[in-house]
Amino acid sequence: MTDIYPFSAIVGQNRMKRALVLNAIDPRIGGVLIRGERGTAKSTAARALAAILPNAAVIAECRFGCDPNDETHWCTECHERKQNGIEMTKVFRTTPFINLPVSATEDRVVGTLDIEKALLSGEKHFEPGILAAANRGILYIDEVNLLEDHVVDILLDSAAMGVNRIEREGISFSHPARFILVGTMNPEEGDLRPQLLDRFALSVDIYGIPDARDRVEIMRRTLQFEDAPERFFETWSQSEIELTQKIAAARTRLPLVKFTSRDLVTIATLTSSLKVEGHRADMVILKAARAQAALENHPALTDLDIAMAAELALPHRLQKGPFSESAVSAAELQQKIDELHGKISEDGTYTLNEEMFSDQEKKI
Repeated sequence: MTDIYPFSAIVGQNRMKRALVLNAIDPRIGGVLIRGERGTAKSTAARALAAILPNAAVIAECRFGCDPNDETHWCTECHERKQNGIEMTKVFRTTPFINLPVSATEDRVVGTLDIEKALLSGEKHFEPGILAAANRGILYIDEVNLLEDHVVDILLDSAAMGVNRIEREGISFSHPARFILVGTMNPEEGDLRPQLLDRFALSVDIYGIPDARDRVEIMRRTLQFEDAPERFFETWSQSEIELTQKIAAARTRLPLVKFTSRDLVTIATLTSSLKVEGHRADMVILKAARAQAALENHPALTDLDIAMAAELALPHRLQKGPFSESAVSAAELQQKIDELHGKISEDGTYTLNEEMFSDQEKKI
């Protein structure tokens, strides 16, 4: 795929790249919103990520790319195939990258049911939409802030539930819709409503790189890619292979990453001390921290894993305060966690001490 700029060749923008990789390791994190000015490699990074993701096993006869090893999340058609004894074969495919146009309608996104045909013949006829095409892939939305709010709601609901269910006139059809949601936007063109902003698990604000040497390197690599894309891709192919292998290994390690009650209290106390509304951020930090630990080959969560996850999960959720004027760094959050350790909460009910947990609780 020499027409796609290599992910590992992107200069700087490490937060953005890490947010994308963590979602690649665990798509259940819930996607990432990348906010920044034009020309900062937002769309380049999203496309490049799809190119390095490991190939996935799919059912060849399935229109939705169902996982042959995950019957729980099969589509309606695959369940019917099994019930009817129809043989299904396993093949491997590359990760789909689906670009959602800003003008997309609700029917184009979720798909349509042919009610007339169903009533006349008794057979369900479903015309897949964008969510079907994006299953087990990347759904990319450029200028997500210009998308109609109700369409954004549908996308975020599907991303959270992992399924697209269509019901019309008593007829229903469902298929898996488990994808990595990547939204990009330029804040100068308007922002998302706070309710929608919160639904993106991670958020990154990126800017043009100020260092002159890095800017020179960007120009050099861009010219090399434009002049000889095959040669440029070959130069970076080993780095791309290594990153693919690292993501695949992290996916395998992810279910094995342990966390304790102390980790949960650390996360809850951190979000509470920063006056983060709701509880979505707590779950996002936990999931992202486990993906970070899997990436770094940590058998159990560390405070640094939590801080690095919070660095991506909190900026768009913080109320006005000392952290809200600029992006909060992992180092600042690590310091905040260190300050919280051993302190009694405001209501005096718990402390961040190992002694507060039984041996059983420590082994979650």
